[in-house]
Amino acid sequence: MVTDYIAVDLEMTGLNAKRDKILEIGAVKVTDGKVTGTFSHLVNPKVPVSETVTELTGISNDMAAEGRPLDDVVGEFLDFAGEHIWVGHNVIFDYSFIKQWAVNHGIPLEKEAVDTLKIARKCLPGAEKKTLDYLCEYYGISREKEHRALDDAAATGKLYEILRREFGQEQKEVFSPKKLEYRGKKQTKATEHQKNYLKELEKYHKITIDIPLDELTRSEASRMTDKIIRQYGRIPDGLRHRNGKIHPWH
Repeated sequence: MVTDYIAVDLEMTGLNAKRDKILEIGAVKVTDGKVTGTFSHLVNPKVPVSETVTELTGISNDMAAEGRPLDDVVGEFLDFAGEHIWVGHNVIFDYSFIKQWAVNHGIPLEKEAVDTLKIARKCLPGAEKKTLDYLCEYYGISREKEHRALDDAAATGKLYEILRREFGQEQKEVFSPKKLEYRGKKQTKATEHQKNYLKELEKYHKITIDIPLDELTRSEASRMTDKIIRQYGRIPDGLRHRNGKIHPWH
């Protein structure tokens, strides 16, 4: 039975590890069932935070802009986590974002985890919902800030301890750590051609691209280009180039 672990929670700008960005990482280190350390940092995602995410987490664009660089935060988090087993609620979701970062940087990363969502599905069939919000209410686990990484990580740790005491001996298999599996493909930076064409579209259509082009991957640049063209149209070929140079827009 796992008694030494890292309870982990991430907040993100969206649900897709290949497209969306890490916004906050929180973790609680537990040794023999007792909290022995915490980790909490906001990340500057370098993309706008949607109103939906702000309403859910309370993290505004201004707050996100003051966050730290992603590479620094993830690197420090992995150092903090060390070789500990992870505990999380639907932990594969949080892991996928960390794993995608590792893949992009060519860093090997393999982790084992215990998932409180899977435990709840097995051990609490009568519970109306199996979300962390519902289970915190179900067991009277308080959080100062819901949907903030550290508070949710701490709540997940408390939930695990309750479930372990209540069901651990009867349902040993679901409490056993499992290897986390996520297949991510390395994302490469957008090409100069892609970035230049986006600049042309921005200038021609008199729009503002509010994401730094240097932060885009090739696939993100392609999706952004397609989105702009669908919404505003292409640049006529006769205006794009004249004598090998970009024609100035008026």
